[in-house]
Amino acid sequence: MDNELNKLFNKKEIGWNKIDDNEKNAIFSFCDGYMKFLNTSKTEREAVCTARKIAEENGFRDIATFDSLKPGDKVFFVNREKSMYLAVIGTEKLENGIQIVGAHIDSPRLDLKPNPLYEDSGFAYFKTHYYGGIKKYQWTTIPLSLHGVIVKANGEKITINIGEAPDDPIFTISDLLPHLAQDQMEKKLKNGIDGEDLALLLGSIPYDDEKTSEKIKLNILNILNQKYDITETDLLSSEIEVVPEFKARSLGFDSSMIAGYGQDDRACAYTSLSAMMSLQNVKTTAVCILSDKEEIGSMGNTGMESHMFDFFISELLNKTGENRPNLLDKVFCFSKMLSADVDAGFDPLYASVSDKTNAAFLGHGIGLNKYTGARGKSGASDANAEYVAWVRNVFEKNNIRYQVSELGKVDVGGGGTIAYILANKGVDVIDCGVPVLSMHAPYEVTSKYDVYSAFKAYKAFWEE
Repeated sequence: MDNELNKLFNKKEIGWNKIDDNEKNAIFSFCDGYMKFLNTSKTEREAVCTARKIAEENGFRDIATFDSLKPGDKVFFVNREKSMYLAVIGTEKLENGIQIVGAHIDSPRLDLKPNPLYEDSGFAYFKTHYYGGIKKYQWTTIPLSLHGVIVKANGEKITINIGEAPDDPIFTISDLLPHLAQDQMEKKLKNGIDGEDLALLLGSIPYDDEKTSEKIKLNILNILNQKYDITETDLLSSEIEVVPEFKARSLGFDSSMIAGYGQDDRACAYTSLSAMMSLQNVKTTAVCILSDKEEIGSMGNTGMESHMFDFFISELLNKTGENRPNLLDKVFCFSKMLSADVDAGFDPLYASVSDKTNAAFLGHGIGLNKYTGARGKSGASDANAEYVAWVRNVFEKNNIRYQVSELGKVDVGGGGTIAYILANKGVDVIDCGVPVLSMHAPYEVTSKYDVYSAFKAYKAFWEE
């Protein structure tokens, strides 16, 4: 075919074919840092702790330490240790708009119930309540660890991280052996494991006390008391999450992919945070969101539905000396955003749920979703054509490979992100993230090429 005519096609090519050894080495090096982040940041609290450390090492300071702000200043605000906003102040006034990249740092998991500890037939267990959209059967018979905090009534806070160190014990949730699972295997897959049966196995040694009926539970309480100086009542004011013990690792003979827990959405959180750390002088103020509660609707004061982000932008306006009545609304109405959330990667083993011509493929670059939602775009933020074109132009002139896709076939399912929340404020928004296989599973898969493409995309967006 004539080369000029060939240019008429929207060619979908794998990105690895277009790189040299130097870029390949850069991709692998960047993803080594990303995998370390995944291994140390399995909860939103841990992600904020890590992000704050990275930010401070790169010259960012808590916004509360500034009386005034000028171009080039780098600030952050931590919201209740579970969400975080960062900004690099640009040379243009904020009232002309800001450029936002917003990711979330919570992931599907199991949370301990308020009264979790019980004993039954020679075993001690923690009761759990699953968080976010999970396939419950995937959480049985795998190694699990405990992460979180216990806060005593006197305010003392105890950090919990059990199961990650080589000499730590791990935990698991048992399942029925196939020899006795005839009835279970007749059930629909979604009903094979009930939520109430996601009980974490803790121990089986009884405490030597004839006066106590729950000897194994008492032994667990005694262990916790000796190690953390807590009682069962202190668990009432705790936030302890059960997450996979799996370590993020390179996947495949060619090490081209990453397997790890929590890549939805820490793949976009780490790449956007890293991109912000690389910024020097920007024209338009750059803002990075690391939000909580996205997996359960973004509610609560650490989710994007709260007014905490508005407060942060108002503080930027106050400390740059720009603020006046109703200016916050104007800022949002002239702002642009990449909603940095992962996309469903095309899986040839489950091709029937995807429209192959509108699917995101691993190794083809960052994925853009003009809209998400379900069926007739219900609940979607649908980016306008002018803004999609503007984003395309940024990526194309910076040689960033991208693909525009949908989340599966029209009537198969759907999903949502934080995009609509910012769009409701007047911001131009499009979803822009890394394609993922096995999304919401305890072990998700991404392409190193796409992860690095996300870093370059977010950086180019902010520097535009």
